Amino acid sequence: MHRLLFLLIVAVVAPVQAASMNDVMMKLEPEERAHQACILRGIDTINRSKKLKGVDRLKTSILSRATFDGTTVVAKGGAVRADHQWYALKFTCAVGKDQLKATSFDYEIGAPIPKTRYEDLGLWE
Repeated sequence: MHRLLFLLIVAVVAPVQAASMNDVMMKLEPEERAHQACILRGIDTINRSKKLKGVDRLKTSILSRATFDGTTVVAKGGAVRADHQWYALKFTCAVGKDQLKATSFDYEIGAPIPKTRYEDLGLWE
């Protein structure tokens, strides 16, 4: 009975949450929406690759500003956090026409960013 109730809740709530997330995302400017879609895809992709453990944050424009051309976000100065340590990150991320979903995410993880630079770069542990 509990399992059936759980499945019913998931079946009803998950689509509502997805629709709500899309509604929120559509309120953002296209460039910000693309950045957010790439952040979500990037965290998932890096976690699945197991190159870093415990990835929980990704920033697109830390060491230099990312660019956006309508369908692609290119970040040469991004950062990714894993297990309370930030690392330099370069990536290219393609998004759909509505910028709601990233369709690809290619990346290169760089050197750890020294903790002494966190405050200046707007990072945290």
